[in-house]
Amino acid sequence: MRILVLGSTGYLGGHVAARLRTLPGARVLGGGRSPAAEFPVDLATVRPGQLAKALAAAAPDTVVNCAGATGGDAVTLAEVNARGPAVLCAALREAAPGARLVHLGSAAEYGPGAPGTRVTESAPTRPAAPYGATKLAGTVAVTGAGLDAVVLRVGNPVGPGAPASGLPGRITRLLRTTDRDGVLRLGDLSAYRDFVDVRDVARATVLAATAPGPLPPILNIGGGQAVLVRDLVHLLAAKAGFRGRIEENPPGPGGPAGTTWVAGPTGAPGPGGTDGAPRPGDAAPGAGAHGWAGHIGPADSPGPMDQAGPAASSGSAGLAGPADSGLSAGLAGPAYSPGPAGHIGPTGVGGVGAGAGGGSVRSADVSWQCSDISAAEEALGWWPEHSLDDALTALWEGRR
Repeated sequence: MRILVLGSTGYLGGHVAARLRTLPGARVLGGGRSPAAEFPVDLATVRPGQLAKALAAAAPDTVVNCAGATGGDAVTLAEVNARGPAVLCAALREAAPGARLVHLGSAAEYGPGAPGTRVTESAPTRPAAPYGATKLAGTVAVTGAGLDAVVLRVGNPVGPGAPASGLPGRITRLLRTTDRDGVLRLGDLSAYRDFVDVRDVARATVLAATAPGPLPPILNIGGGQAVLVRDLVHLLAAKAGFRGRIEENPPGPGGPAGTTWVAGPTGAPGPGGTDGAPRPGDAAPGAGAHGWAGHIGPADSPGPMDQAGPAASSGSAGLAGPADSGLSAGLAGPAYSPGPAGHIGPTGVGGVGAGAGGGSVRSADVSWQCSDISAAEEALGWWPEHSLDDALTALWEGRR
């Protein structure tokens, strides 16, 4: 079985390619923008005819598209996330019409979710920012191409190797470079996100690539639980043995006052807010269904969450995190130095790079995100195997 993985050098693509290479009899070709790639291609610029000739020579039985952009301006996002899949589908129709296509989409395509609910694949799509809109355009191109294709709408990947362009990787980097008794200054952490271990994403992709017969056009791949972002920070602080103070900025002008909490002996927060009183929505990280920390319930007046940090690699370099919707929560203050394109956002969220040409805006106004993953269980026999605690442990320890 010949499998071509586009974006094989990216965060998700690397995990996917490694998992595929464990299949008996599989010949995995790594595709990317690097001249050294076995299958050099840049989906943002390649012409359909040129790509068709290359595909005909490669003769893949399956193509897995992990390539995409999570940051940059709207033009960059459109070139990679919308044009790229469209060109790929056109080339496949010409050169390999019988090949299966597995395309990694994004839960950001759904846009704002209703607190307390899980979104199904049939839900209306209302992306809140260019990232989600361009990923949705790519999904439409794939599902309307007339190919044997499936789109995996991935939640917020976390786990070993998570890049600093998303909240888990960024917090990990800060905890590694900050004194254990120091201060971390973060933006608003009151949003809820659906996190999924990158290893579970890779396993779902392999199942989709090898499943017999046609698959549903779209399948949600997530943790199936809404996790308070603040709880994720608490868990990572515990992994690091952080004993210092974490200052959480207010969500914007006219919002509630900033919050300070002090990490306890295990890294968990000490008494509630700056006055020591418990705050609504500050539930300690608990075990959700299937071991995921967090819970389903409306956020305590969550404010907008802007994605921060430098843009992820675009083109066939792969996704840093396809639905990493606003996860960096705006890191601010002396504990974090924004890159050249970064700035503290005007909304007060501290969204480094929010609205900037080189930053990643993604789903800036989405405060609730949670996917119904039952269709993936039915179609693929897939369900997350790794808990959030396991994912964060692997991230902190740097193991695969």
